[in-house]
Amino acid sequence: MSEHDESMPSSDEEWRERLTDEEYKILREQGTEPKFSGEYLDVDDEGEFTCAGCGTELFSTDQQYDAGHGWPSFFDVVEDGNVETKLDTSHGMRRTEVVCATCGGHLGHVFDDGPDPTGKRYCINSAALDFDGEE
Repeated sequence: MSEHDESMPSSDEEWRERLTDEEYKILREQGTEPKFSGEYLDVDDEGEFTCAGCGTELFSTDQQYDAGHGWPSFFDVVEDGNVETKLDTSHGMRRTEVVCATCGGHLGHVFDDGPDPTGKRYCINSAALDFDGEE
């Protein structure tokens, strides 16, 4: 995991210095990690997932579930306004992209096939996240 400070990078060069190669590919170039490869697919500890780019709180282990699709899945966000969504028509598909509202980093996609109470499946790349476990 990369170390993050309080200041937000203002250039591509600063983002490259702050993030690992994998984090950069996901967060800044809208990449996707291979299925079942992410370190946060199965988390046993309680805690919060934050944006690997800026540290914004995004998801909680209380909201995580095993969707069986190969990426960490969540049925809700920690706080409304911490993520934003936008239409993604890449790869000949119509999907809803999920981005960090603070730094604009690509997190993954959200689908309407999740469990109650929201019916949402936030399908998120592990490389876009850091984990802050409760001690």
